[in-house]
This record gives sequence, structure tokens and C-alpha cells, in this order.
Amino acid sequence: MAADKRPLAIALMGPTASGKTALAIEWAKRLHTEIISVDSALVYRGMDIGSAKPGVDEQSGIPHHLIDIREPWQTYSAADFAKDALPLMTQLSGQNKIPLLVGGTGLYFRALLDGLSDMPAADEEIRAEIQTEADAIGWPAMHEKLKQIDAAAGVRIKANDVQRITRALEVFRQTGKPITEWQQANERSKFPFRVLRVCIAPKDRAVLHERIARRFDRMLEQGFLAEMQSLMANPSLHTDLPSMRAVGYRQAWRHLAGDTTAEQFREEAIAATRQLAKRQLTWFRGELDLRWFDPQIESMELESALSLFITR
Repeated sequence: MAADKRPLAIALMGPTASGKTALAIEWAKRLHTEIISVDSALVYRGMDIGSAKPGVDEQSGIPHHLIDIREPWQTYSAADFAKDALPLMTQLSGQNKIPLLVGGTGLYFRALLDGLSDMPAADEEIRAEIQTEADAIGWPAMHEKLKQIDAAAGVRIKANDVQRITRALEVFRQTGKPITEWQQANERSKFPFRVLRVCIAPKDRAVLHERIARRFDRMLEQGFLAEMQSLMANPSLHTDLPSMRAVGYRQAWRHLAGDTTAEQFREEAIAATRQLAKRQLTWFRGELDLRWFDPQIESMELESALSLFITR
């Protein structure tokens, strides 16, 4: 087999509060490279404290890309991220630097590294028809219908996965073409970088929960609510925007609007952040070729994985 000559890149993933920022800066210094942020909240200007955006001091002189590139009333999609990130990776590689992708937004990683399928958008009318039909005959029967039109999807999608069954049936009824064909037609050529995919997370969930609570209290001390008040004073912002639905910001808006007490706000924000971490972990477990490490107890193994990758 011919040697893989693609340039190297590193994808450092992990749930919120897992310690990605500190580790990324350490690696960036050692590798003399730069960091590309993979975080859907860090793209917004003015959302600094509540998003745990690394400050100037914390960045330690390491250039960070794709931070502060949108106003909080503007949109930014996973497709936008992939379009922006790949040229940055190419630029860094051309400077003999290994691009270091760091963040917790799984969809951004997938859009860049694996590509997004160009399938038709959701059709609420068809979805309502599917739901009505399922109410009448049950989801196992709907799964059987799926198997009849798309055997591969019927095997791949479990009988209790209502969301994916709905989407597969919806695409077929919209286009007359099985979702498997859409996915195969949209498969990308090999990604132009050889990527080490690493996820860091404490093995003990209680450790992560404690880190989340400590970090949120630190945000409050740093002036998170004052930051939120400044954002709310902008007439362009409202609670339906993706930026204002971000964890912490959504709860802060409710609190400053008088809907919760200070204690309720803190509890709700910490609980929501824990739920975010849970969703992130679930997403990352579904990713292929992802190597997991608890940096507190597996630092040597993590170091070995990095060293072997950059020297082979």
C-alpha cells in the first residue's frame, strides 16, 4: 500500500469544560502552530465570558482563528465553518504548521472532516403526514415501510429511531429517491489532510460536573451578567437567535428579564451546561476513528498518541 502523503492535522474534541483550551495552547506552543476554533459560540463578538472564550492572556500569544467573526445577530452555519476552515488549514500547512482544530461543536467537525450531505430541506407538511400515519399504525410498521423502499437504511436505522425514520421517509416522498442514494451521491473525495482525531473527557462524569459548576461560578465573578445586560440592550438581539439560545446566555436572559431568581438562574445554567456536555459526549461516541483520553489519568497515553502521529 502506498504511503499516505497527505499533510497532517489534529482535531482536538471534547465536551464543554473538559480542558481543551489549556491542552490546545500547550500543544500549539510545542508544535509551533496555530489554533482553529471549532465552537459555534466563539464565532460571536461580545459573547466572551459566557462562552468561556479564551482571552488575550489565556491565548498566550498563540494565533486563534474563527473567533469573533460574526455579530451575535448574524447567522453562521456548519457549512460556513467548513468553507472557512479548510483554506485556513491549507494556509497553515503551507507554512509547515500542523493545523490544530479545537472545540466541542460536533457538527462543525463533521461538516469539515466528513462533509455534509446535500439533501433536500425538511418539509413540514410531509413530516406531519408521516406522524399521522405513524399514530395510526405505529413506528415499527413505519420502519417496515422504510425497509421496503431502502433496505440499507432499514438495516442502518433502528426501529425505535423515530427521527431518522421520519427523515428517510420524508426524503423518499419528496424526491422518489432513497436517502441512501442521496448519501452515496454526496460522498466526498478523501479529505486532503491526515487527521489525528482525539477526544478528551473525564472518565468520571462527576468530575466534569464539578468542573462545569466551578467554571460557571467563575464566569459570574468575571461579570457574565453585565455582559448579558450589554447584549440585551442591543435592539437587534432577541431570544430566537442561535447566539442567544446558547447555553448560559438563554438562562441569563430569562433571569435578567425577571423570570428567575439568582439561585434559580445559577441552577438552571449549570444544569443546561451539563446537558450540553451529555449531548456532546453522545455525539462524539458516534464518530469513527476518534481516540478517547482522560487527560488527568491518561496523560502518558495521550502524549504517546500525539508523538507517534507527528513523527511517523
